[in-house]
Amino acid sequence: MIKSRVPLFGLLVATALGTAVMTPFVSSAQAADITGAGSSFAAPIYGAWGMAAKSQAGVAVNYQSVGSSAGQDQVIARTVDFGASDKPMSGDRLAKEKLYQFPTVMSGIVVVANVPGIAPGQLRLDGPTLAGLYDGEITTWDDDRIKALNPGLNLPDTDVAPIHRADGSGTSYVFTSYLSQVSPTWKQKLGAGTSIAWPGGSGARGNDGVAAMVRQTEGGVGYVEYSYAAQNHLNIAQMKNHSGAFVAPTLASFAEAAKAADWAHADHYAVNLLDTDGASSWPIVTATFVLVPVDAAQKESGKAVRNFFTWGLQHGDADNARLDYVGLPQNVKTDILANWPK
Repeated sequence: MIKSRVPLFGLLVATALGTAVMTPFVSSAQAADITGAGSSFAAPIYGAWGMAAKSQAGVAVNYQSVGSSAGQDQVIARTVDFGASDKPMSGDRLAKEKLYQFPTVMSGIVVVANVPGIAPGQLRLDGPTLAGLYDGEITTWDDDRIKALNPGLNLPDTDVAPIHRADGSGTSYVFTSYLSQVSPTWKQKLGAGTSIAWPGGSGARGNDGVAAMVRQTEGGVGYVEYSYAAQNHLNIAQMKNHSGAFVAPTLASFAEAAKAADWAHADHYAVNLLDTDGASSWPIVTATFVLVPVDAAQKESGKAVRNFFTWGLQHGDADNARLDYVGLPQNVKTDILANWPK
């Protein structure tokens, strides 16, 4: 069984930060308690930011990794102080629910596979073939379409066992958005969403649940946030990108994809980082987002939420890199803090 780097439920970490100017140490006895819930994609970095910020101020963060859909629902219901989602909300919905949305970090969604006899990093896939693995058109690993992408690789006749998220998931939204972008058939038949009518396969909860099930299932294929795959040494497939090159996921390939982002014209920072140009760009890159209630900005909880994310945006880059995330451009960080609701 794979051990996640953060627990699925009830992550409790003492955190701390200042605003734009660092504040002196604040005793943990004076800590303000805040709660957050949502994206499992983001759980490792919020845990790391919390622990790293502990000595700077006093904010105790209880973050529950329950999936993006649940995170959105809970912040709308005001049962948490912030929600976390890999699927951004539209501007109209944000206005209706009185929420402020901003990204925190970026990373890649990767394809992991358990194919007998295939060493880590050997398998090559492209978008349409990946769609075929999930829509039932490709049922064995020695299918001609996979062979064409992997000349010289001894692919077995093992059955394909696609594994998807069972919970409402921003990772699923990003993954199915990518498939919809590169496969007209997928877009027409299945589309994109946090939860779709999967034509087959098995479901697992959370990024770590999918990763664990792939590792345990011969012929399994799944999609997870990169850090879960990298930290747990899963077999990650190379992907053919928009430029036609087969690339492996790296922080550099995520950063190259992010260079194409049109932050200035994005609706509430909801940039499209999928299948971007660039010789070494990874094709499935996303930002993860936080949702905070505008009407809580002047409450103690609202101020503590701002303090926590101010610390993370200003001082979290070392943790970002250590956990295989890419930080935001500096101008975007500055803009997020300048536009924070007063």
